[in-house]
Amino acid sequence: MHWKIPLSDLNYGPEEEEAVSAVIRSGWLSMGAVTQAFEAEFAAFVGAKHALALTNATAALHLACLACDLGPGDEVILPALTFVASANAVRYTGATPVFADIESEDWLTLAPSAIEAAITPRTRAIMVMHYAGFPCDMPAITAIARAHNLAVIEDAAHAVGASLDNRALGTWGDLGCYSFFANKNLSTAEGGMLVTDDDALAEKVRLLRSHGMTTLTWDRHHGHASTYDVVELGYNYRIDELRSALGRVQLTRVAAGNARRAELTSLYRHLLAQSAPQISMPFSQPRGQSSYHILPILLPEGVNKPAFMAKMRAEGIQTSWHYPPVHTFHAYAKNNQALSSRLPLTEAVAARQVTLPLFPTMTEEQVTCVVKGVADSSKL
Repeated sequence: MHWKIPLSDLNYGPEEEEAVSAVIRSGWLSMGAVTQAFEAEFAAFVGAKHALALTNATAALHLACLACDLGPGDEVILPALTFVASANAVRYTGATPVFADIESEDWLTLAPSAIEAAITPRTRAIMVMHYAGFPCDMPAITAIARAHNLAVIEDAAHAVGASLDNRALGTWGDLGCYSFFANKNLSTAEGGMLVTDDDALAEKVRLLRSHGMTTLTWDRHHGHASTYDVVELGYNYRIDELRSALGRVQLTRVAAGNARRAELTSLYRHLLAQSAPQISMPFSQPRGQSSYHILPILLPEGVNKPAFMAKMRAEGIQTSWHYPPVHTFHAYAKNNQALSSRLPLTEAVAARQVTLPLFPTMTEEQVTCVVKGVADSSKL
């Protein structure tokens, strides 16, 4: 379908094309010098000691769980209001995801009080998700983790360029995981990054991302090694030079892109208050610096959400739903049905949540058009 206003759009220019062409001309496509440069630049950008580029954020989350030695019998507390990859990564290790509720209908991030209530003797880690790029209450959550000797994994897929107390999201916990999917603030089509300040965790992830091998093809190509050992049961989670080249250019666009997203979000809030006061926009109270990855709204009680989204679609305006709660999916509900009673806020918000278009190249006129569509469609 051709959308008059899509949900997201690429923020690309000729620089990305030239960066990819340069890699092709170099004759080296697999993980090498360009990836190393991207990792160093990203580490400096977020203020982390180590940054490891990966094939996607799901791989980053999986390796973060493995680096924390999670396994069968362990529990990880995380939100259900997240993309399913967060919970899947926990399950890949044999550990059990335990879903906890969000803070409120205004702040759609994991509630510290719900974390406390979910801790058992089997709890080994907390996985936070910075929904829409807005910070979780990391001071409170890290304090809980310290008190109970728990690891903290940050799902920062939405949060490239976001911060709290002048500290980048993704660097508060033991490990942070970012997504560079096609709709993200920094996009390489597919791709991800894991960051940590812990040398031992970084070394474990470095081994696990490439089959547990002690040296890589790049090392052998440059004569730094002639053979290798395999010391871990690893995976092929390597990124390639083409996507790393895109990532280096995209990294230079993050600050300006996020600033534009902030301007558009403020305009949305102003226009919706005027034209559709029945609609609520979460995150009305300040906390840190968001990346403004997506624009969530909550429909009024009683509005038919599928009908609303169909009316917007008929107007050529793409909308989405972030997210159907993970515990309601069949693969999870059949094993975790009792958990639904603990998540009243998550379920109430998910029933009313709709995501509106937001991207750096969006115009004020497009925002005005979307708001008019929202005002008309929410009268259903």
